[in-house]
Amino acid sequence: MKGTVGELGEFGLIRELTSRLTTTPAVRIGPGDDAAVVAAPDRRVVASTDILLEGRHFRRDWSTAYDVGRKAAAQNLADIAAMGAVPTALLLGLIVPAQLPATWPSELMDGLRDECQVAGAAVVGGDLVRGETITVAITALGDLRGQEPVTRAGARPGDVVAVTGWLGWSAAGHAVLSRGFRSPRAFVEAHRRPEPPYHAGPAAAALGATAMTDISDGLIADLGHIAEASKVRIDIRSGAVDVPSQMNDIGQAVGVDPLQWVLTGGEDHAIVATFPPEAKLPARWTVMGEVQNLSALPQVTVDGAPWTRKGGWDHFGDIES
Repeated sequence: MKGTVGELGEFGLIRELTSRLTTTPAVRIGPGDDAAVVAAPDRRVVASTDILLEGRHFRRDWSTAYDVGRKAAAQNLADIAAMGAVPTALLLGLIVPAQLPATWPSELMDGLRDECQVAGAAVVGGDLVRGETITVAITALGDLRGQEPVTRAGARPGDVVAVTGWLGWSAAGHAVLSRGFRSPRAFVEAHRRPEPPYHAGPAAAALGATAMTDISDGLIADLGHIAEASKVRIDIRSGAVDVPSQMNDIGQAVGVDPLQWVLTGGEDHAIVATFPPEAKLPARWTVMGEVQNLSALPQVTVDGAPWTRKGGWDHFGDIES
């Protein structure tokens, strides 16, 4: 497609974007009307929203529009899965400059569509506005399918802490990109296009998970949310998660202990949950800690001691691993 967004016009761009979409049986009315209609057999809808701002959450010299679409969908659909729900639908709010090549939002939509297909969901509508900075706002919906939602507030003393998915890969990829390199490719791609284990959320709920979250801000930070909501102390074992040899190599090259990425690197969107000690977890789950006695000060410790190194992500604190 040639030309710019401004040359194509609002309605021309909307027609182009919606023509690229697929659907699912849950979508009763898709894009093109005043609102979409999505089936909710459970009669409860799980909803989450997030925003990606150019220069803050993605860079066009690091990621293609397709990459941004995959990432935007993944981080929202992972929130749905982390409640124990099945993703069903996604809504897009998009702000773009008029001079942006028209291919960029089209490729973004392709990424959104393809990541939704991985999770079993569909893009069902949205809004388009002209602005100076590219902004991608996503709302994701999901269905509990008869399960109770798994919140952050149910962890109990004696529970085990287990994780499934990658840890530290996105942060290692960010370190590589920050130094002007594009390899090892697997870590760069992990930063550009995270691969959340969507199936693991509903599966964890069925296995009796007592608390759960996806790892968007870093393992310690996100477990900290569980500790605070559940009013418990959580201790994790630093040696329980394998650090790939290539991650060690990247750490040596940039002067960073890769354990820092594993424990505080965000945006992998792995799933971490607490389970009763008798729960029989599949091999894809790695037990890496335990919920300890109730404490006056909910916290996360590593090998029995507070983690004192800087890390994790805070949008207003400018803290990034």
